[in-house]
Amino acid sequence: MQRNKELGSVDSHMPRAVRYLREWPARHGRTVHNQVIRGASYSLGSGAVSLLIVWFETRR
Repeated sequence: MQRNKELGSVDSHMPRAVRYLREWPARHGRTVHNQVIRGASYSLGSGAVSLLIVWFETRR
């Protein structure tokens, strides 16, 4: 049980984090999985635009 005392702060935050993730879709109308995919697609698009800008700037 000594290990639980050392990790007490981590262990106490886990139930709160799990509850937050379970309640998240009700507040936002989306699932966490769909939101992660949406964020990844925005990041991919941003990277593509950055690559195009760099390519354009090197061509001038």
